[in-house]
Formats: sequence, structure tokens, C-alpha cells
Amino acid sequence: MRSMTSPIDHHAEVLSLSNIKVQYGHRTVLDQIEFSIHAGEFIGLIGANGAGKTTLLHVILGLLKPNEGTIHVNGQLMSHSSKQIGYVPQRIHLDPDTPLRARDLVALGIDGTRFGFPLPSREKRQVVDEILHAVGAYSFADSPVGKLSLGEQQRLLIAQALLTNPRILLLDEPLSSLDIRSTHEVVQLVSHVAKSRGIAVLFVAHDMNPLLGVMDKIIYVANGKTAIGTVDEVIRKDVLSQLYGYEVEVLTILDRILIVGGKEDAIHTEV
Repeated sequence: MRSMTSPIDHHAEVLSLSNIKVQYGHRTVLDQIEFSIHAGEFIGLIGANGAGKTTLLHVILGLLKPNEGTIHVNGQLMSHSSKQIGYVPQRIHLDPDTPLRARDLVALGIDGTRFGFPLPSREKRQVVDEILHAVGAYSFADSPVGKLSLGEQQRLLIAQALLTNPRILLLDEPLSSLDIRSTHEVVQLVSHVAKSRGIAVLFVAHDMNPLLGVMDKIIYVANGKTAIGTVDEVIRKDVLSQLYGYEVEVLTILDRILIVGGKEDAIHTEV
């Protein structure tokens, strides 16, 4: 795995999307999306349900071929799913009586594509132990996953995604259903791992507020279009009004950002 102390080239472009367009019939879901992400950057992909986030996610993961445009990973044209992209789903649904241990769930990141039960391996155990330490999950490594909290389970999913030593970590709304404390812990964990290992993060969320202290840039999605830049550059009345196609207001209430417009789908953050 990439050393946590290795020098990081923050100018290295690890993901680039150029003129991505996706259509379903006559409906344009994504319209000329273009952006790039560099090593160690933490990018928030923000937007309401139906804005186009999931479609964009599927395009980046190689699950959906765009009608137009190209994707490059580490400078190479991506024509199918890339092993250099680690993926963290929202959560896993486990029965409380599931006997699988935490370390076994993480090890599926190594053995998940193989049939049958993998043989024990000292080397594999060392790799799993290392990543469990990295995400602060070693203390419950031998606990049944069904007994763990949602925040603890989320740490395991992050650990599993890191096992392939990805250059990009893509997280699909990992804060869903988490309490305030777990939300803060997961955000800080992802930020630390990304910076220390030089991994670019694309963090999908409908609420930008938990990410405000760690985001380098924000990609705001609405109507299949995007506005990209720092929070100060993007979260402005003029920028978002143009993105939505109607006037919206950007309010700050109790240190939280609230975006409100004349239509119901313009309300994206919570206070």
C-alpha cells in the first residue's frame, strides 16, 4: 500500500472528466460536465435527489457509458471500471445476528471477487490490520459486524475501499443515517486519510455543511449541470441562480448555509 509518509504531488491530476453528456431518450440528465481532481484534494459533490449526482457517480465508476465525453484516470483514458477508484456505498444492511467479524468484512476487499472461502494468509492479515488501524477500527476488528454502530460500520466500508490502494476514493452519501458525532468522525477520518495518503476524495452529499471545514472545492449539481470551485466561489446567489435557472438565496443561519429558492427542489441543506 502507498506509504502514509510518502511525498505527495498535489499537482498530479488523478481524475478528469471532459464534456460528459448523458441522455435518456430526449431527456438530458448530464449536460457537458467538465472538471478535474488532483491528488490529496477533498471535493464535495453536492446536490439534491434527482439533480444528477447518481448518474455522474455511475459514469465515473464505469457503470454507465456517457453519450458524449471522456474520462481519464491518472492520465489514461478509462473505457471501463477502474481499480484505481475505491468506492464506499452509503451503508450496508446487516442482520444484527450476522456472525461475520469486522476484519472479515474488510478482507472481502481482497477476496470478494473469488469463489469459496479464502485461505488464511499472514500477509493478508497484516494488510487488513494496517488498514483497520488507519481508519480507527482495530479495537473492534473481531466484533460481529451486525452488532456495530452505523458509524463503526462506515469505517469498515472505508477500510475495505482503501485495500486496493486507490488513487481516488468515491463515497456515496456516507453520512446518511449517521448521528452528529459519527458524521463529524467520518468526515475527519476521510479528510485525514486522503491528505496523508495522497488520495483524491469525491464525497457525495446532499448537505454541504458537515464538509465545510475540509473541502478544497465543491462541485454543485443542479439540473444536470455543475458549478465548480471553492465554496466562496460557488455558493453565491448569482452562480446558483444561473445554475438552477431561477433566483435562489444563500443564507447563513447559526453557521450553517441554507439555499432557498422559489421552487421546492432548491432547498438542499438543513438547519
